[in-house]
Amino acid sequence: MSPVLYIIIPCYNEQEVLPVTAPLFLEQLRSMQAEGLISSDSKIMFVNDGSRDKTWEIIKDLSAQNSSFVGISQSRNRGHQNAVLAGLMEAYSKCDITISIDCDGQDDITAMTDMVKEYLSGSEVVYGVRSSRKTDTFFKRTTAEGFYKFLKLMGVEVVFNHADYRLISSKVLKEFAAFKEVNLFLRGMVPLVGFKSSSVYYERKERMAGETHYPLSKMIALAVDGITSLSVKPLRLISSLGLFMSLISFAGLIWAVVSKLTGNAADGWASIVCIICLLSSVQLVCIGILGEYIGKIYMEVKKRPRYIISERTEDEKDGK
Repeated sequence: MSPVLYIIIPCYNEQEVLPVTAPLFLEQLRSMQAEGLISSDSKIMFVNDGSRDKTWEIIKDLSAQNSSFVGISQSRNRGHQNAVLAGLMEAYSKCDITISIDCDGQDDITAMTDMVKEYLSGSEVVYGVRSSRKTDTFFKRTTAEGFYKFLKLMGVEVVFNHADYRLISSKVLKEFAAFKEVNLFLRGMVPLVGFKSSSVYYERKERMAGETHYPLSKMIALAVDGITSLSVKPLRLISSLGLFMSLISFAGLIWAVVSKLTGNAADGWASIVCIICLLSSVQLVCIGILGEYIGKIYMEVKKRPRYIISERTEDEKDGK
């Protein structure tokens, strides 16, 4: 029996691109159904992440026109990672597999076929991985690849050049539901669940319409979240730095005492200012890193809901 697939698509202010890509997603769904890879009960689920434009109205229209489309809407904007999580948690009890993909059409939609085939061959998680970054600018390519390398260096387990285009089975999602973190970095959390995994490689395209919602500032914020949510290596680096600076300070103390006793000490402010500036800057950086972790702890202990679904298109069909 063919597995039921739910395609999870987070949407935030996508009124320009959604009418363009929605038919493409439907075409891909129909293609996989025609090949017998997935069940005819498979769906495309749009997750409205508190959009301020007409995205939710478009999703409702698509759902009314075709039963293969369903949608849920968050009560407010919670960010891309929370939107993906909301879709996964909403869908996993209704299907056998999910595939999460962005709405902009940059990720190769046809790669879903290979993902499903990998699942049918025994993989419970299939990562969509970019085979190259030829379409990126030099700055984008350098910063993106540096992002993955830096995460790896900081002890975060990630798949190089993989974002949030992936297939996850309901079996894995059932276990993943036990992960209760508020600070989400899905591409680092999914590998922690385990199970057999594989990768499908594809070429990424230009955005089909609209503007990107992931500028450099959000990429940096995502990197910080990924490191501080999944690794304590920065704290260990602080400890190592503190020990190193202590050794230097101790050596400097011995040098100062010897210089004083031998009469070679000279009065001066430059050396004092340099030392004070160095130690002060190191202390401020360390306090900032500690602050990031304390902030994460603060958010985690509150145990606030990671998403709140305010509307469902299926409820409207049922007259609720």
